[in-house]
Amino acid sequence: MSAPEQNVAVTGDRERTASSSLEVRGLSVGYGGAPILRDVSVTFPAGRVSALVGANGCGKSTLLRTCARQLTADSGQVLVGGEDVSAWHRRRFAQTVGFLPQDPVAPEGVTVQELVSRGRHPHRGAFGRWRAEDDAAVAEAIDLTGLGDLVDRQVTALSGGQRQRVWIALALAQQTDVLLLDEPTTYLDIARQVEILDILGQLQRARGITLVMVLHELSLAARYADVLVAVKDGGVAARGPAHEVMTDETVSSVFDMRARVLHDDVTGARVVIPLSAGRADAPAEGLRP
Repeated sequence: MSAPEQNVAVTGDRERTASSSLEVRGLSVGYGGAPILRDVSVTFPAGRVSALVGANGCGKSTLLRTCARQLTADSGQVLVGGEDVSAWHRRRFAQTVGFLPQDPVAPEGVTVQELVSRGRHPHRGAFGRWRAEDDAAVAEAIDLTGLGDLVDRQVTALSGGQRQRVWIALALAQQTDVLLLDEPTTYLDIARQVEILDILGQLQRARGITLVMVLHELSLAARYADVLVAVKDGGVAARGPAHEVMTDETVSSVFDMRARVLHDDVTGARVVIPLSAGRADAPAEGLRP
């Protein structure tokens, strides 16, 4: 991770180093008889940031949702820390794996404070009692996402970017060992995208969580992820560190376009320059020398 450091205090009852890897073995998933994922096997290493990248409809969100037990696989396994999660109780799974889907919808009338607090439900003590640790976790999540001035506002009255930060705060408040985020920077301008990814990166390093994100912006994925997983046509096309996966050939093949991948001397990350859409082997037109 090469994001700038921020002064983030980690509090709550899960201040420790997590060691839960996320792995799928032989995973096949389909909708209405149509295959989406075909015999996918991939490991997301413990205590690292992994980014799923690929064209729309390639299966990356389906893979993430299946890992989050939002979808049932036709075959295969999802393992956390080496254990098959299919037999886990729902509460145990929610205490271990957090998931933020695309375009979540808040109930009418719920405030920012109330929604973020829902991230603590899997950790509630006997008889659902609210504890000091819950207050600390919610306060930290709100502070990290810059929502302090909005805690009493109704979520449905906020802008798209503000709403997205609220949902990210809920996921942070859950304080899980594994966190799955499906396009967490949706609706955010570029400054807020970097801000959120900086926050997630700092939190990941402080807690040692396993963080897996679907990201569309390739240059940001290359900058923030330790491991890139490129998905194409329901399978894993490439996996590894950014300098191995983010090449002209791989980007062109996965996204069916011509592209140049450059090295940025300031951040040390790879930067993707699209050249033309369409077949990767088609000549580029209208490009300046």
